[in-house]
Amino acid sequence: MSSLKELLAQRAALDEQISQTKDRERSDAIAKVKTLMSEYGLTLADLSTRAPRAVKVSKVAPKYRNQATGETWSGRGLQPKWLKAAIAGGAKLTDFAI
Repeated sequence: MSSLKELLAQRAALDEQISQTKDRERSDAIAKVKTLMSEYGLTLADLSTRAPRAVKVSKVAPKYRNQATGETWSGRGLQPKWLKAAIAGGAKLTDFAI
């Protein structure tokens, strides 16, 4: 069985090997990319990606208005509580049409 000192020394040696291998592979990758860039005539500007454009959400004009409070509803999605309550109270949807 290995002692703690031996295991720590092995870990230090492995960490050093990992660091050296990482640096070497990174250098190889950079050289490969530079070769491909020169071969195809690419620049750094060619590699940059554009940020995705924000999707504009267009507002829908309101179709119904509560005359008492000024609240509106476009007619899309769930009916608002004020409209449900009014309809339940006997009003018609067309009473609130703009």
